[in-house]
Amino acid sequence: MGQVRDAEIEALMREFSDPIFEAAGLRPEDVRIYVINDPTMNAFVTGGQNMGLHTGIILTSNTPNELKGVIAHETGHMSGGHLARQSDAMKKAARPMILTMGLGILAAAAGEPRAAAALMASAQQFGTLTFFTHSRIQEAAADQAAANFMEATGQSGKGLIKFYQRFNYGEVMSGSKRYPYFRTHPLSSKRIDSLINEVGSAPHANAVDSPSDIFRFAMAKAKIIGFLNPQRIQRDYPDEDQSLPAKYARAIATYLDADTKQALQKIDELIKIEPENPYFNELYGQVLFESGRAKEAISYHQRAVDLAPKSPLLRLNLAQAMIATDTKENLELAYDHLQYVLRLEPDNSFAWYALSLLHEKAGNIGLAKLATAEQAYILHDYGRALGFAQRAKIDLRPNTPQWRRANDILLVIAADPRMQRSIKSGGH
Repeated sequence: MGQVRDAEIEALMREFSDPIFEAAGLRPEDVRIYVINDPTMNAFVTGGQNMGLHTGIILTSNTPNELKGVIAHETGHMSGGHLARQSDAMKKAARPMILTMGLGILAAAAGEPRAAAALMASAQQFGTLTFFTHSRIQEAAADQAAANFMEATGQSGKGLIKFYQRFNYGEVMSGSKRYPYFRTHPLSSKRIDSLINEVGSAPHANAVDSPSDIFRFAMAKAKIIGFLNPQRIQRDYPDEDQSLPAKYARAIATYLDADTKQALQKIDELIKIEPENPYFNELYGQVLFESGRAKEAISYHQRAVDLAPKSPLLRLNLAQAMIATDTKENLELAYDHLQYVLRLEPDNSFAWYALSLLHEKAGNIGLAKLATAEQAYILHDYGRALGFAQRAKIDLRPNTPQWRRANDILLVIAADPRMQRSIKSGGH
């Protein structure tokens, strides 16, 4: 399994989830949402207010309301303390795959094949959960909570009912391997009937999804299929389908086929239809960047950031393109963008890697080594983190904040027996 990082998908999941978190009395900023590249239909919560959504459950949900119902149910488990046991790998999940980012290519181009290999290999795994099978009492409580949260946000709870009804009791039991969600969330007709009674009398029982939610959900699903399930495109989006989601999925598939000219033409068509869409501009910029046209890519990534300035991933893409141009002005601008990203996501290993490249190009060797140590530490490559932190201390001026940070990394690794064992074993 791998964590999927994508600005568009994450923004939509946040918009779907945050009102539900607030209704549950949770601070949205305290809850982390992980989208997991896994075709199986599953969702889970773990300690520390973390929620995982498999791409499979996003694609399986027919409507935004169905997915919101699942999110509300998982929020019920979170607020009720019914949390999944975590493996050590899950606790340290920091190895994402960013859909529209070619950092592996950038690393190789910069003459660091080891860094490229580490980034791309680590992007393919997320960790293994020992999933907790919720009791029927906990499931009923989470259903009740989900109904309350949906009603409190002015939304219908019928989506969760429809989601359950598509998998009747017999089908779920006979196909348990196919539907892991129902192995950990045991379903019964009684639960469905109770939820029907609860939702049926609610004031917002007949509320419907907004056209905007329906459209953006369709676009997110098209993006997931385009990037992660391209073999489904002909089936899900036949040639006669000229909808925007269909065009989006086909444009992405063309990009992945390395047909740069056709991909740019298809994305340009999307931009002409929706010029204010930051994610179309992002995709166009990334195609340019990965075809060796970083200078041209900057204006499209800048446009994406202008349209969605709060997105750290869009800023990271822009910084990546700026770094590749090697100009002093662009390096300074890229630095500002990376500082913004790292303020919001201090454990973003891609951002630390980009910062190490930036400092190296700018001649700040000590800072480059420190950023590499930070990146290695986040990826749990403690031997590499130790080595680069030691080298950074030599190059940095003593007792500066950066020197002290390098020293902190050394002290933490030295004091942690688990990290020491990892270094001795040559593992992460």
